[in-house]
Amino acid sequence: MSEEQNAVPISAASGTASSLTAPTPVNTPLNAAPIALGLSRPTVPDIKEDEEMQGHDLLSKLNSLSLRPSGIVEVLPAPVARRVEGLKGIHSQYCKIEHELKREMLELEKKYLAKYAPLFERRKAILLGNAEPTPEEVAAGEAVSEKDDPEAAAEAKAEREAAEKNLSEEDKAIKGIPNFWLTVLRNHEGLSELITEKDEAALAFLTDIRMAYVSGDTPGFKLFFDFAPNPFFDDATLVKSYHYQDELGDTGDYIYDHAIGTEIQWKEDKDLTKVIEIKKQRNKTTNRTRLIRRSHAVPSFFNFFNPPSQPTPEQIENGEVDEDVLDELDEKLELDYQIGEDLKERIIPRAIDYFTGKALEYDIRELDEDEDDYEDMDDDDMEGSEDVR
Repeated sequence: MSEEQNAVPISAASGTASSLTAPTPVNTPLNAAPIALGLSRPTVPDIKEDEEMQGHDLLSKLNSLSLRPSGIVEVLPAPVARRVEGLKGIHSQYCKIEHELKREMLELEKKYLAKYAPLFERRKAILLGNAEPTPEEVAAGEAVSEKDDPEAAAEAKAEREAAEKNLSEEDKAIKGIPNFWLTVLRNHEGLSELITEKDEAALAFLTDIRMAYVSGDTPGFKLFFDFAPNPFFDDATLVKSYHYQDELGDTGDYIYDHAIGTEIQWKEDKDLTKVIEIKKQRNKTTNRTRLIRRSHAVPSFFNFFNPPSQPTPEQIENGEVDEDVLDELDEKLELDYQIGEDLKERIIPRAIDYFTGKALEYDIRELDEDEDDYEDMDDDDMEGSEDVR
């Protein structure tokens, strides 16, 4: 399913109208004598005047145009329009090189993902209690904490060392880091809104989240959610794959095409994405009763593995889908894609920062920086403006 790209018009730079208007041509006679008052200027322009007037007319036309994709080209003289087509040809060559760059960057990402793999495996072993961190690993972590907040790090270290001398039997029995991935997901703003209380019981069995690039010619990636045996579903691993179109978008990035998720094998009456409603019905003739079970979809994190499917281009072209439905679908697709990207780029590589909450500081800082790029507008500024987000 292809994600429709919304073209956002580029607003012209603010400034006076005269900045886009050619200066008035200066008609200079051959001799230095001034033109007599009451006499008209020549009605037939000389060659220089004709060129300047044409330039003035062209700029005036361009200035009056709304920035439609084909609007400018329609008013250009044939030689200029031909040059524009030439520039398009040059740009197409640029796009080919850019595509080559993206391909090489993708291969580089695959190369370094293989280098990260042993670190992620080591992380998993410690999380599950199959290994303990070495003194060197602990010292490196303490150095990071000390760099962030020396006073708090020293206090935390002293408290931990004191507690280790008097561990209870209950503390000694703890394996790994319980509920690590549940806490990680809960500390991501977008994902936390998807996780219900019932979901938490299932996500407590989540042992690892992994990522791999899809094989084949088209680019994309897969997310693997590994679970310990649990009372909710039979699957050991739930997979969500994201696929891109082979071509690049206007921004030079791959275009999201579609996503595929695992069809979860829920155990009986354990489907967290549905609620079962039981109604009793009585037969009007026989007076006998029966129980009717109806299922209704409910919000759940596990709906993530059932991505929204969008209508075909033919259905959209034929008007078979309501515009409001399309808008709602676009929002769902955008959210689904963003969550996938965040899992790939942020959550998996920086899981420990999301567990401790440190990543929240980065996210808030980025949000503040985005807001700093904008300022409130006065009512006068709002006149004639429109929202182009």
